[in-house]
Amino acid sequence: MTAAHPFPLPASGRLGGVALVLGGALSVQFGSALAALLFPRTGVAGAVTLRLTLGALLMLVVCRPRLRGHGRAGWAAVVAFGLALAGMNSIFYQAIERIPLGPAVTLEVLGPLALSVVGARRAAAWCWAALALAGVALLGQGGFDRLDPLGAALALLAGALWAAYIVCSARVGARFPGADGLALALAVAALVTLPIGLVDAGGRLADPAVLGLGAALALLASVLPYSLELAALRRLPTATFAVLTSLGPAVAALAGWLVLGQALHPVEVLAIALVVAASVGAVRAATPPPPVGPPTLSEAAAAPPARR
Repeated sequence: MTAAHPFPLPASGRLGGVALVLGGALSVQFGSALAALLFPRTGVAGAVTLRLTLGALLMLVVCRPRLRGHGRAGWAAVVAFGLALAGMNSIFYQAIERIPLGPAVTLEVLGPLALSVVGARRAAAWCWAALALAGVALLGQGGFDRLDPLGAALALLAGALWAAYIVCSARVGARFPGADGLALALAVAALVTLPIGLVDAGGRLADPAVLGLGAALALLASVLPYSLELAALRRLPTATFAVLTSLGPAVAALAGWLVLGQALHPVEVLAIALVVAASVGAVRAATPPPPVGPPTLSEAAAAPPARR
């Protein structure tokens, strides 16, 4: 579990890293709950536009990424990353408009889980995948008709785009310093979604109350989680970081219950617990042998973030 660090970390540093990861997970999932509250005012496309556009502006101001000195491959990676961000957020928000937040994230996390299983190439990883499928089957026992089949399908599609996001994140992290690549990718995502949001929501996006909620959404769901995760990766092994981010479905269920009043059936709670356990197990199975030095930025980026 300490493979990413050649020397043991102080206990206080590890505990601080855990707190940062959990804080990021809480921020992003409660941000998703806030987005659901925005849907009646802006529509799904309007909420996506607010989150990505305001998030991109905040990240560009904070990071001030350098635009020169990047080759064609670097810019291609940024564009691919931005398209993955735009598609993942748009489709996930369409999903949580139709089904509760906890089950949506549970289905979505199957994307990164599948990526971990394929990358591990170990029999144990496939056992964890089977446990995740058992959790999904239990989720269906709660009634996929209750979840809405289209919403469930959209959550699964968002999971596939989340896996693509992780791959793109690693490639961008290897070519751009700090959070520059993410800031530029967010700008690409904002440009892609802005016309759709303007057509769908129109002048409602300029309402001061809507802009305030949008700014809070951008801060909670984009800027704050990434900042906390980046700080956590300096204190924790990447494998430990990935295990902690696997708690996403449980945190999402909590946010859905507290903010949106989305109570879950006991069977659905058990299903979420099984998928979380499978995600943790798959991450551990995929943990590589100890490296001889500290992790590179690309290795850190390969660990699934708590949320986009």
